[in-house]
Amino acid sequence: MVVDRFGDPDAVLVVDETGDLKKGLHSVGVQRQYSGTAGRIENAQVGVFLGYASGHGHTLIDRRVYLPVSWTEDRDRCRAAGVPDEVEFATKPDLAADMITAAVDAGVPAGWAAADEAYGNSSVFRSHLREHRLGYVLAVSRSHLVPLDGGKTRVRADQVATELPASAWQRRSAGAGSKGPRYYDWAWLDDVTTDADPDEGGHHSLLIRKNTTTGELAFYRCWTPQPATLAQLVRVAGIRWTVEESFQAAKSQVGLDQHQVRRWDSWHRFTTLALAALAVLAICAAIRPEL
Repeated sequence: MVVDRFGDPDAVLVVDETGDLKKGLHSVGVQRQYSGTAGRIENAQVGVFLGYASGHGHTLIDRRVYLPVSWTEDRDRCRAAGVPDEVEFATKPDLAADMITAAVDAGVPAGWAAADEAYGNSSVFRSHLREHRLGYVLAVSRSHLVPLDGGKTRVRADQVATELPASAWQRRSAGAGSKGPRYYDWAWLDDVTTDADPDEGGHHSLLIRKNTTTGELAFYRCWTPQPATLAQLVRVAGIRWTVEESFQAAKSQVGLDQHQVRRWDSWHRFTTLALAALAVLAICAAIRPEL
């Protein structure tokens, strides 16, 4: 359904997570952990989601519940919540990689992946995307070490930014926002080297975004199987924010965060139905945006 309406070979698979605050200890995956919803550590249940975004529209297409080590090392607790015995601990980037593989294997058309620094900082996740020949624009932390000079030198991303001349920056829109185009200044270093197999091919680079008002910087590790342009990378960096719009719509319109379930299978059934409802609404909005 989503692919039929939104499918595009240049689409972006967007990974992000969202947390639901919980009061008890029995909902599958719940523990005190960081929740982006609260902006702090709370008793929460976290789900990792895969969004699909193209020029035709965007929505969420897959989900995984995150099980912390405190759960996977307590098999009695897992069995009480209906978690299958074969489910082992997986990091959030592992869960994201699993959803990417499922989408690729299902023939979902996409040419790119995007995610925040929780995923971009993972070299294993980046390697997984390259194995699927998916170009990526992944946020990384300011302390991320960027390999330069054929891998002989590794420099912090924020240090790289301070050494750039004024001529390195270009003002471009990262896409439309609620108040019009979202303009930032961008710098692009296309001489970044690989952090994996040097024979895998493709093109590594570092993209830096500067807020035109505050000067705040954001950093992105990029890779493309074929040469790309700055405009392409900026588009993918900007489209990542569609997943936040999808989360907002999912929670306000289809009750993604309103489930009162505790078990593994119940969470997956409820979330699947919520994503199906969200997809219908997203398609209807694309067909009749005035509604």
